[in-house]
Amino acid sequence: MKGFKFFILLLVAQACMYLSGTAQKQFKALIVTTTNGWHHESLHSGVIAIKELAARNFFDAVLFEDPNSFNDKFLEQFQVIIFLNTTGDIFKPEQQKAMEKFIQSGKGFVGIHSASDTEYDWEWYTKLVGRMFKIHPAVQTAKLQVLDSTFPGLQGFEHGRLWTDEWYEFSDAKTNDLKNILAVDETTYNAKVDWGAKKGEGMGKVHPVSWYHNYDGGRSFYTALGHIPSIFSNDAFLNHLYAGILWAATGKK
Repeated sequence: MKGFKFFILLLVAQACMYLSGTAQKQFKALIVTTTNGWHHESLHSGVIAIKELAARNFFDAVLFEDPNSFNDKFLEQFQVIIFLNTTGDIFKPEQQKAMEKFIQSGKGFVGIHSASDTEYDWEWYTKLVGRMFKIHPAVQTAKLQVLDSTFPGLQGFEHGRLWTDEWYEFSDAKTNDLKNILAVDETTYNAKVDWGAKKGEGMGKVHPVSWYHNYDGGRSFYTALGHIPSIFSNDAFLNHLYAGILWAATGKK
């Protein structure tokens, strides 16, 4: 009898383990890392970090590897597409159309750092991201400013937090509905830069580095942080990034 009870308990335990392992995840994310320009050293760290975020927060994260697979059928399984330090023109017209239909179906986009240095000639994409990269000075330490404390994931980003990164100067907003989350205080670093034919002096009193908005039926979150590999092991950044991924994928915040 005792052996029988033990057998039943073993079966129940195995069933629980099976159900736990096959339970449906919160959502599924596609990580796009394609570069046709500058290739960031932090890409590898970023992929590992997002995979670990997925394991910790019970969602799936799939690395995009086959350029020819980016189509409507393939994208059906995902709720959010993450552009991790992408650069340059990376999609053909038919792939761009698939991306547009994905967002229009009510799904989400997350752009990290040089996602704003991607697909300048694709007007729809530039509006999705919200602002496009123009120039940057040398990597420096500066103070961050919290502009929207109602957006989650800002633990560790208290006003005046010192942060070392590559501070992008951006174009004017491509849409008028961007909601800024974080900014960098230009009085705390040297924003001037001279690349010869291109120069920059910063963006003035408000220099946003993270924002979100609803766009064309879906959702878009962007953070300019993430140039340095070690940033992807920083808990404050990971909280910030996951809050953006969760909102873009589900609309929850």
